[in-house]
Amino acid sequence: MALEITDQNFEELVLKSEKPVLVDFWAEWCGPCRMIGPVVDELSTDYADKAIIGKVNVDENPGISAQFGIRSIPTILYIKNGEVVDRNVGAASKSQLADKLNALF
Repeated sequence: MALEITDQNFEELVLKSEKPVLVDFWAEWCGPCRMIGPVVDELSTDYADKAIIGKVNVDENPGISAQFGIRSIPTILYIKNGEVVDRNVGAASKSQLADKLNALF
């Protein structure tokens, strides 16, 4: 399972991480988010020791969502050394997400 990332733990889990980070911004009511959610969970298993894979519920964590200008969901941010280096807006395949994540290593 992907980590639950909140306004409270975002800095510690994401910005201070020495590993590459994939963050899925989603909401319960979002159809495409429900499609991509299981893929993000699979990636969290595949990259368990190599990367941080997490999810931010935009309804419960408006601070992070506003900070990163999340206007459409699902949005996936790829973060390395505390900086956003790539993003993906909308549903995508596991291989597309993995390719972008692999580019961070």
